[in-house]
Amino acid sequence: MKTTKRNVKIVVISDTHLGTIGSRAKELHQYLNSIQPETIVLNGDIVDIWQFSKRHWNKYHTKVIKQILKFISNGVKVHYIVGNHDEALRRFLNFELEGFKISNKLSMNLDGKKAWFFHGDVFDVTMEHSRWLTRLGGFGYDLLIFLNSIVNRGLTFFGREKLSFSKTIKNKVKAAVSYINSFETTVVEIAMRNNFDFVVCGHIHQPVIKKFKSKSKTVVYLNSGDWIENMTALEYNNKKWSMFHYNSELFQNNVDDHEYKDVKTLFSDLVEDITLTTSSL
Repeated sequence: MKTTKRNVKIVVISDTHLGTIGSRAKELHQYLNSIQPETIVLNGDIVDIWQFSKRHWNKYHTKVIKQILKFISNGVKVHYIVGNHDEALRRFLNFELEGFKISNKLSMNLDGKKAWFFHGDVFDVTMEHSRWLTRLGGFGYDLLIFLNSIVNRGLTFFGREKLSFSKTIKNKVKAAVSYINSFETTVVEIAMRNNFDFVVCGHIHQPVIKKFKSKSKTVVYLNSGDWIENMTALEYNNKKWSMFHYNSELFQNNVDDHEYKDVKTLFSDLVEDITLTTSSL
């Protein structure tokens, strides 16, 4: 039984980190499969090229890519903004096929207001040595996610609420809170100087919609969060922004009726989809 898809004017997703152990690709696919957007902004770190591992790329990671390709072939505008974990794609900047484009940043006019989209890593003061720091810290983060998943299985079994170790750490450690505040302030100040009404980022995995006011200007700062822990997306409809928070109860009737039997079938199907998509553009 098919469920009715929600119409959404603009959807912003970032930091899915496909190809890593922490990516919640199954939940992301359920979300993407439940909406009918006019425009999608993939705001960086979609495929994690820095920490990519074949053993973590399961069928749901492929299904996310297939769903995005399906959107493109159906006429949905898809903007891919490059982040730091997928920076290898910068060699393809300004690549464009009909409604699909790869870029560093994006500006839009939304009902008479100016919106500025970018990942946010260029305004991160920690990025100078970020690649080796990320790889060094990647093992620890993966271990934390793994241990967290074991604990959450136990909590679910006993009917208790799930916990997020890394989210708790980030919210409690003063240095992390100071870093987030500094990031937001820097981004908003630049947006104000350039006369934007909305500034939309990813990168720091902190979903939020927040107003900043100066004497002459009000800017709404938005961060789409991530699909590691928060499982959030920004949605723009009827001249308003809202934050979607994934809840498994919303998808209880969402039946995945197409299961791949093996890896060869999975990848051959994906290649076929890519071929059909590019040939139709």
